[in-house]
Parts: sequence; C-alpha cells; structure tokens
Amino acid sequence: MIETDQCFFKATPKSIQQAREFATATLAGWGGGERIEDVRLCVSELATNALVHGTVSDHGFLVRLDAEDDVVRLEVHDSRCERPKTGEAADTDLSGRGLILVDALADDWGVQDRTPLGKIVWSSFKGAGGKQA
Repeated sequence: MIETDQCFFKATPKSIQQAREFATATLAGWGGGERIEDVRLCVSELATNALVHGTVSDHGFLVRLDAEDDVVRLEVHDSRCERPKTGEAADTDLSGRGLILVDALADDWGVQDRTPLGKIVWSSFKGAGGKQA
C-alpha cells in the first residue's frame, strides 16, 4: 500500500520550518523510521532551494511524501524550469551545499520536469518509515 501526503507552502522564509514540521509529522504518523532526520534535513535543503531559486514571484512550492514498503520518496515541486546547479562549494562560500547534502543523505535523487512548467526535485530513502509490505 502506498501512503501519500502533500502540503503547499507560501514563498516565505517561515515556510521552510513549516515544511520540516510537515515532513516530521507525516513520517511519524506513518510509523517513524530510522531516517526521519535524513528526510527532514533534505526537506529543509530542497525547500530552501525552491524558495530561493525555484519559485516565480509570489508562487510557493509543494512538498510531497510517498511511502511504499520501507522507502520514502520526497518531492519538492516549484515553478521554475531551471535545473539546480550541483557543483562543489568552496569553504568560503555562504551557499551551494544543499544538493551536496541531499546527495550524501539520500539513497537516490534527481530532477524531473513538471507540467505545465517548473520542476520536481526528488530524493528517496530506504528504511525511512514507509509501511512494511
């Protein structure tokens, strides 16, 4: 059985905390899992990227969680088609580490186009609290 929950967030800085809280509450409701903190951190990073780089003026972003078996898929939908940059950040850079963290914490991640426009940045986590089959 697939569990799904999603929530739309306004394009405001407080939405990042709200997105983390949404993910934590959703995963806890599905029975927890050993990787809730990994998912929570990736929600924070991807939601921040959506807010700063992915939303058109006055457009928010959507966070969606799907659980099947013991795998959770996190998706962050935004309104810009531009693909995120995945280069290395220098020690003195103030930003540019979000996708490096997602790559380190998630079992897999990627970017796909969204219709009619925008993109979905997704990541998946084994052992993250999905329902056991």
